[in-house]
Amino acid sequence: MKEHEHDFRHMPGSGSDGTEDSDSSAEREQTNSSESDGTRTKRQRLTRASTRLSQSSHDTADLKQAADHDESPPLTPTGNAPSSESELDISSPNASHDESQAKDQVNRDSDKDLSHRPKRRRCHETYNFNMKCPTPGCNSLGHLTGKHERHFAVSGCPLYHNLSADECKVKAVSREKQDDEVKGQEESNSRHATRHQTPTSKQSRYKEQVAEMRKGRNSGLQKEQKEKHMEHRQTHGNSREPLLENITSDYDLELFRKAQARASEDLEKLRIQGQITEGSNMIKTILFGRYELDTWYHSPYPEEYARLGRLYVCEFCLKYMKSQTILRRHMAKCVWKHPPGDEVYRKGAISVFEVDGKKNKIYCQNLCLLAKLFLDHKTLYYDVEPFLFYVMTEADNTGCHLVGYFSKEKNSFLNYNVSCILTMPQYMRQGFGKMLIDFSYLLSKVEEKVGSPERPLSDLGLISYRSYWKEVLLRYMHNFQGKEISIKEISQETAVNPVDIVSTLQSLQMLKYWKGKHLVLKRQDLIDEWKAKEVKRGNGNKTIDPSSLKWTPPKGT
Repeated sequence: MKEHEHDFRHMPGSGSDGTEDSDSSAEREQTNSSESDGTRTKRQRLTRASTRLSQSSHDTADLKQAADHDESPPLTPTGNAPSSESELDISSPNASHDESQAKDQVNRDSDKDLSHRPKRRRCHETYNFNMKCPTPGCNSLGHLTGKHERHFAVSGCPLYHNLSADECKVKAVSREKQDDEVKGQEESNSRHATRHQTPTSKQSRYKEQVAEMRKGRNSGLQKEQKEKHMEHRQTHGNSREPLLENITSDYDLELFRKAQARASEDLEKLRIQGQITEGSNMIKTILFGRYELDTWYHSPYPEEYARLGRLYVCEFCLKYMKSQTILRRHMAKCVWKHPPGDEVYRKGAISVFEVDGKKNKIYCQNLCLLAKLFLDHKTLYYDVEPFLFYVMTEADNTGCHLVGYFSKEKNSFLNYNVSCILTMPQYMRQGFGKMLIDFSYLLSKVEEKVGSPERPLSDLGLISYRSYWKEVLLRYMHNFQGKEISIKEISQETAVNPVDIVSTLQSLQMLKYWKGKHLVLKRQDLIDEWKAKEVKRGNGNKTIDPSSLKWTPPKGT
């Protein structure tokens, strides 16, 4: 360090900028030899500080000369354009000889420089710019909705849906025209049109046209069409949507395409708003028993599991794991073969277990996390103690397999008999959803209460409940032999809330307002149609038998 101090002290400098020459420094050292060592050391520090400031002034002068020949602003030592003239003129002839003041000035200037730095572009913006659609052979141009120029997900890919970008735009224009026509018809109706339950002539004609268009929907594929579908599947595999033409009627296919476009538009809005991002932590598939299930929605599993994209779940204890090896080892030692809790119903292979969220907290939390993968409006995940869970299973020689479940509050002030309800995807469209709903109303009958599901209902849940209420009312009408029907009596016998009964009667056009009173009409055509479907369906095993219920309402929970 002493050698460096000596070099700085004898460095030739310019006297005009306040630095000292080497000769004058030597003379001053000889004449002031009587000064103390502390004073000499202090002067040496001040000399070094002034020398460094002088070097800064020389560098600044060079930058100013370069600026005269270049239109671009001069660069500060940080590499950014200076924000003011003071950033260039760090040293002046009247600069203070106090080193601390010089450091403070440099710090203030550097802070000012940092405040004027240009903002850097976020890394995810560049990532989105370079993103491509995962469909093989797709150039990311066009969108299924016909409203966007580019897409980055399979849900909006025209090629995946066996369409071109131009075809999507043409279909979008056609859908907009149809929507405008429907809105115009709705606006033309009067405010009191809901009181007149008879359909208009235009509605009747449209119904006849729809029935005519849907006549050949179950005709099946011809040999050439089957070969074409099989060739398409063998060529593209899962990278393309299966060919849907000629499988059903053109009317039903157009409805399906319209629903696809609407769902894709909703996903695109969420992506633009930043609520979902490509590559975000979302479980795509789960391995559940002997099934591999595609998920529908995001579920708040721990991040270390969610980022894997594929989850392995024990179908008995619902524990989730990261790999198939871990699942195989777990299954070898898992002693669970049915849900915890009490078995309150059994008929044939169907059983229902009552699980208390307070006594079996981990199982119920895992059940809620699993259900959120297939439900949109579910918000309950971890606070499960105030709820009872009724889990329906189907038994075989390996154990009781989860079919579905519903939960209900132990003490509901609004008499909700269902808080959340789900049928597992592999058991959908087999009558198990109505069995769960029927079982919930059976519990309400035993409790001598009138029940109703908690809102909001999911899309599939709303469809299931409307179908169930329709079936209950038509069965009641079919068995009713009296002359006057009371909504209150229907509610007491079926345990269905009167509000739900009225809404169902209105949808069936069986409620008429006449002379200041509401009248319930017994439409025999609807009853006969329902009876014919019941005979054709023949789901004798997919009904709840009240005599098989072994349950008493819980007390003091």
